[in-house]
Amino acid sequence: MATDQTKDRLVSELTPPLLEMGLDLEGLELTPAGRRRLLRVAVDKDGGVTMDDVAEATKEVSRLLDASDVMGEQPYTLEVTSPGTDRPLTLPRHWRRNAGRLVKVRTQDGETVRGRIQSNDDDSVLLDVDGAPRELPLSQVAKAHVEVEFNRKES
Repeated sequence: MATDQTKDRLVSELTPPLLEMGLDLEGLELTPAGRRRLLRVAVDKDGGVTMDDVAEATKEVSRLLDASDVMGEQPYTLEVTSPGTDRPLTLPRHWRRNAGRLVKVRTQDGETVRGRIQSNDDDSVLLDVDGAPRELPLSQVAKAHVEVEFNRKES
């Protein structure tokens, strides 16, 4: 089975049980690692995932894979994680989960905008850009990610 087919099948088999646990499947990566493969599954939820969430998701994903033939006979290593801060903001829930955070956005027309997420809906995000509100339609966002801030002063 081709890797893309395997990934698609993994997504379809893992998404519903993870949703039942209150977790979104945010990413799935299947890469060769010597004679084995590495299956990295990223999960998230509103408020962020805890170590207990990751442990429970690991048990459930492992159980599902053991009961399925989706990974075939080749050995693999399973790693369940939360998405890192470098994850691109591509879905409305990513913006919602990062409300209050500083983001860098590149628009479809090449403009770079830095601002703090105030709110969002399914179609747009409202940023505070240097003290002024700026609404961006999500359809105009080419690339966006959270900017890591050290020693942020709370206002």
